[in-house]
Amino acid sequence: MTDLAYPAITPIRRGFITATLMGGPIMQVLDSSMLAISLTHMQGTLSAAQDQIAWVLTSYLIAVAVFTPLWGALTEKFSRKSLFLIGMMGFTITSALCGIANSLTEILIYRTIQGAFGAALVPLSQAALYDVYDKKDYGVAISWWGIGLMFGPVLGPTIGGYVTEWYSWRWAFFINVPVGVVSIIMMVWLLPRSPARQRRKFNYLAFSALAICLAALQFVLDRGTRLDWLESDLIVTLICLSAAAFWLFVINSIYSRNPFVDPILLTNKNFTIGLFLRAIFGVILFGSLILIPPFLQKLAGYSLIDSGLIMAPRGIATMIAAYLVGRLVGMVDPRALMSIGMSLAAVSVWGMSMLTPSVSASWVIFLNVLQGFGVAGIFIPLNTVTFATMGADQRDQGTSFFALAGNIGRSLGIAVLSSYLVAQSQANRAWLSEFATPFNAYFFHFRVPEPWVMGTPTGLATVETTINFQASFLAYIFDFQFLAIVLFGCLPFIFFMSSTGKRKT
Repeated sequence: MTDLAYPAITPIRRGFITATLMGGPIMQVLDSSMLAISLTHMQGTLSAAQDQIAWVLTSYLIAVAVFTPLWGALTEKFSRKSLFLIGMMGFTITSALCGIANSLTEILIYRTIQGAFGAALVPLSQAALYDVYDKKDYGVAISWWGIGLMFGPVLGPTIGGYVTEWYSWRWAFFINVPVGVVSIIMMVWLLPRSPARQRRKFNYLAFSALAICLAALQFVLDRGTRLDWLESDLIVTLICLSAAAFWLFVINSIYSRNPFVDPILLTNKNFTIGLFLRAIFGVILFGSLILIPPFLQKLAGYSLIDSGLIMAPRGIATMIAAYLVGRLVGMVDPRALMSIGMSLAAVSVWGMSMLTPSVSASWVIFLNVLQGFGVAGIFIPLNTVTFATMGADQRDQGTSFFALAGNIGRSLGIAVLSSYLVAQSQANRAWLSEFATPFNAYFFHFRVPEPWVMGTPTGLATVETTINFQASFLAYIFDFQFLAIVLFGCLPFIFFMSSTGKRKT
């Protein structure tokens, strides 16, 4: 097996193929990022409660988690190009159906199907990308492809805010249709057909166990905060179900003559460490996105549009840095680039822990730009190093589980940071309330302004509002500090990976 699967492809055609392969990831990640902004508007149109409308996101995420490993396994039976086209057509059609849905039931059905097809787009496009580039050009290829993949989470909230404000939440779905149609036409015309390998029989038991494990886990991560985690019998039951299904999957993988996952993948040190770091990358990318915009809107007093504009430079910095890092990967140790990127991301998050409600937009933009450079510094070399020692016949499954790790990291980051935020808000409020009493010694030494006199209804309301505000503010600070500590703690894992090596074939 040579490094280049299609040596006859000209550089110009290779560039067009790269642009075509970017369409799928852009659609998949942009859809979720934009929709998170539009949920409130959807809730009114569909006459749904807040807990019900959240299923629009949950149903999609569960479907993506369940079907991501399946698409990689199906490449052993069917051509990757055929599967990619099916995924793109299915995602495009269901996007249009979601846009015209008139009830909550309709949109939940369409979103589940959309997630099943959307699960194919990121891993299959990445595997195809490795086939059309030589190993020495992986960094350049991933830099261009990564720009598309990171376009959604970094600019999705900004675009989603404008589209929802000026048009309708339905356009968060309709915007996928023209991108999907153009991508499908380009794929039919340009994408080479890779043959199916037909090496092993499909292990239905292992896939079923893995699907149950992932579906239950995704539900727990997405709904755990709303259901108060272990206080909910449903959450406890699903945790046990997920653990039991995972145990069955592991036992089957060890003793089956035909395991669902190629055991060779798990012996690849770069790949196993890469899975862990990809999950951490998902925490960084989406964890900060659920903290910064709410902080700006709820505490710093910025509008939805203004907070979106403040976040936009982060995306621009990420794209510029992705291009630059892609060129450096071939000249500098990728592990050094990853460590610099993770350090920049950690420093930027720690800087955010020092923000105040009166923070200027320019300072937040600076920290966002710094984080944008850090995100690109992690993502591009991580993708390059993870698959540097992997054979071409293992890439489809490898990229599927790599994408799955990112999805789990995203859900885990959102769940942990959201829960930590709520817990800290409650703890901070209880702590601050201890001092909000007329018997506090400070009240005997200072003259309290009239609106703050606690013996009046107005004074009590003012104190209550202030305590809630400060409790929420401190919770955000603690969340940023927690995220920074996680990033600094992951730095040593980078150097357990091999920067180069002979790839297995």
